[in-house]
Amino acid sequence: MTSLPERFNFAEHLFDLNRAHAERTAYIDDRGRLSYGDLEDRARRLASVLAEAGVRREERVLLLMHDTSDWPVCFLGCLYAGVVPVAVNTLLTADDYAYMLAHSRAQAALVSGALLPVLSEAMARGPHEVGTLLVSLPVGKLHAGARDLEAALNSASPLAAPAPTGADDPGFWLYSSGSTGKPKGTVHTHGNLWWTAELYGKPVLGLTQQDVCFSAAKLYFAYGLGNALTFPLSVGATVVLMAERPTPDATFKRWVDHQPTVFFGAPTGFAGMLASPRLPARAAVALRMCSSAGEALPAEIAQRFKAHFGCDIIDGIGSTEMLHIFLSNRPGDIRYGTTGKPVPGYEVELRGEDGKSVPDGEVGDLYIRGPSAALMYWNNREKTRDTFQGGWTKSGDKYVRDADGYYTYAGRSDDMLKVSGIYVSPFEVEATLMQHTAVLEAAVIGKQDADGLTKTKAFVVLKDGKAATQDELKAFVKEKLAPYKYPRFIEFVPELPKTATGKIQRFRLRELEARA
Repeated sequence: MTSLPERFNFAEHLFDLNRAHAERTAYIDDRGRLSYGDLEDRARRLASVLAEAGVRREERVLLLMHDTSDWPVCFLGCLYAGVVPVAVNTLLTADDYAYMLAHSRAQAALVSGALLPVLSEAMARGPHEVGTLLVSLPVGKLHAGARDLEAALNSASPLAAPAPTGADDPGFWLYSSGSTGKPKGTVHTHGNLWWTAELYGKPVLGLTQQDVCFSAAKLYFAYGLGNALTFPLSVGATVVLMAERPTPDATFKRWVDHQPTVFFGAPTGFAGMLASPRLPARAAVALRMCSSAGEALPAEIAQRFKAHFGCDIIDGIGSTEMLHIFLSNRPGDIRYGTTGKPVPGYEVELRGEDGKSVPDGEVGDLYIRGPSAALMYWNNREKTRDTFQGGWTKSGDKYVRDADGYYTYAGRSDDMLKVSGIYVSPFEVEATLMQHTAVLEAAVIGKQDADGLTKTKAFVVLKDGKAATQDELKAFVKEKLAPYKYPRFIEFVPELPKTATGKIQRFRLRELEARA
């Protein structure tokens, strides 16, 4: 496998790749366009601003911004300066940000104006180390100590040279989604970004300079960071950014206005778009391929999407710990309902409770070995040791491999159900329910019956204007799956609890069930 040079700065790597076409558009956001030349210039100015403020190499900088072109400017500017950006979710609470500020010991913060109030509240909740506060697109008068990002960039000169970082130096942090317990600060290197582009963005997705990429997943997620920064900038492509929530209507507007060729989404988003009465016609868009991650993509959604747009959805699985996708379908080799095969450059193993490999056809815990694995969880030795085991990373997901080498998702390790002594995958039951014409979404958990035995319970969201009975849905599942897998209990709900990434929080449903 290729090795990186001793000195490697990922920001400088991208700038060097794109200097020959500096006039090309790198980003399109709601304000306009940013060329590759201007992206480099602004990022290097940001690096100077941080250096002049006394932020030193490997110190952390909180990055709390909506998806505008200022986000990649700030992220790459930090990398160029050898400073470590800590990219955080824009949908969290002041308590969450207070925890992240204290945990990361951030010396500076880069924040969108609309998010300044919640960050200010977080900073007021406890001691913090933020000495420099730069605000993008202020929406009101800045309080003492805060500086306008645009003014700061205009007054600075581009930093002359990148920090002499190495491929294995800490490059940036991402926090886990927080679906269970406290979020974990996942430490990634400069080299990890390069590996994901070389192993997945280029050879599997086949991105080129001619592509226009648009990701519903935001830049602060590992998935979105690859989709809207690492991959397209590694080939000189153009990226469409959207600050607002990726509702179907907002997504459709970008599809039509900017004609992206590659769209990155999640199963929940694809389901919502297909259910919309305003779904664009095939002729109105330029999509050549879509990518899905976050949760396993039901075959029925992928098939309906392709029937409408003539466009495949490449389903894969990645993680914050591995930075991007390591198991995936790929163009020309798609088996809907599966997550495909290991991405070349990564090794995958399915292990049983005894730690030994399981044979084809049996459910096992998914372990991954590859060059993009994180260094650690910051200040969390116990979780680090549990997840990063030698060269292997424990994913927390369960999978089954068939005789042809395709992997099918079988749920999270803590979501698997044992019914009558047999493992049942909640996802399998959910995917089957979603094939019913009246069902928009479903989530399945375990529920004890009168005898104290675990049975399956489904929480079902129906499509607008559609109706179905419990008995009708039970019979529908019985017709398609082994009888023991059908949901013994069904509850109709208006919506399902989810993380900011759109992942269903089954643990919330279990908590509600326990209190019932």
